[in-house]
Amino acid sequence: MMTTFLTELAPARRIGEKRAITSVCSAHRTVIRAALRQGKRLGQPVLIEATCNQVNQDGGYTGMTPADFRAFVEKIAAAEGFPADRLILGGDHLGPNPWRKLPAEEALAKAEAMMAGYVAAGFSKIHLDASMGCASEPEALDDETTAHRAARLAAVAERVARDAGVPPPLYIIGTEVPTPGGAVHALDHLTPTCAAAARETIATHRRIFAQEGLQAAFDRAIGIVVQPGVEFGHENVVWYAPERARDLVAVLDQESQFIFEAHSTDYQPPDRLAKLVSDGFAILKVGPGLTFALRQALYGLDCIAAELDPSYGGRALAMAMDSLMLTEPEFWQSYYPGSAAEQHVLLHYSYSDRIRYYWPHDKAERAVGKLMETLASRPIPETLIAQFLPLAEDVVRSGALPPTASALIDYGIERVLNDYAQACR
Repeated sequence: MMTTFLTELAPARRIGEKRAITSVCSAHRTVIRAALRQGKRLGQPVLIEATCNQVNQDGGYTGMTPADFRAFVEKIAAAEGFPADRLILGGDHLGPNPWRKLPAEEALAKAEAMMAGYVAAGFSKIHLDASMGCASEPEALDDETTAHRAARLAAVAERVARDAGVPPPLYIIGTEVPTPGGAVHALDHLTPTCAAAARETIATHRRIFAQEGLQAAFDRAIGIVVQPGVEFGHENVVWYAPERARDLVAVLDQESQFIFEAHSTDYQPPDRLAKLVSDGFAILKVGPGLTFALRQALYGLDCIAAELDPSYGGRALAMAMDSLMLTEPEFWQSYYPGSAAEQHVLLHYSYSDRIRYYWPHDKAERAVGKLMETLASRPIPETLIAQFLPLAEDVVRSGALPPTASALIDYGIERVLNDYAQACR
């Protein structure tokens, strides 16, 4: 059972062994396929996570319920020959966030139904996140209220697992995380979570879970989400600074049940990812960074297609995506400020990568299909790869990577995944 890998993270740290796992937070088929291929090649488990906004009983923005998402991932795994027993599914930020405009009781009832769906569908890693205020409440709640609501959701998870005859899940607590999808302003540094605040979060959850008769559930809490001091905005990235997180990291020496889970590690360089792991951040979450790499490859191929085939229509993919995002702006309009020209750059190239919400759209899929069809019948000249996809140039030239569109897309995503794999090994 692959959740054993997760339960061994904290004990491994206690004996000085570096062990960690990448959490792939994406619903994009190509990204998931790349992660499974890498896991198969390395003989490692793969952790795929869905968020409360992405997948829930109402369909989320993917249109998938938890059972749908599980079937979606398992179908890709079967096609890739990835062993089912090495696949770990997680639910991220499971709480009332999608319904926070409702009164608290209504939002929590919705969150309970979502939790039941995730656990019944066999998601074995659950992030309990009830920190956000609902209608007429403060934006962020205190530890006491948050822990009571987390315990309420954990009680649902425990009951559903028992009734469904599935193993009860492992839990992640804590919610001091970067803004989902990246910050909306320029950043120069971030202050890591205060060590005292992390200890208080653990102590409060421990006490309240015990009061609610959920000690067994708390004993399966393997990690706490904290802010290590990493983040990305629309146009810049704050790198991990170990010296700023020393007091926070020391918390794990007293709380040996736990490891840290690091959110928004996208775009961290390999040496900083490795340092996060050695400091106890044993679950590294990445999402937009992977679809950013996908978009880079697709846009490079878009330029190549325009050079190879005059009938392709210039940068047809980029133009199609631009038209789609301007026509249906709900996924970016409240996030990307500035003039029309400034928004144009953010729409296509922001580190926040809100373009990722549009790839499943039928118009986007048709545009990608046209691109792939244009390039399917011909090898791509090395010179054009050097011009528009230079990071793949040497690998193609060496013969290790075929000069085809699909191989170049996979390589772009795998480059990012490989940085995480190296850090976690």
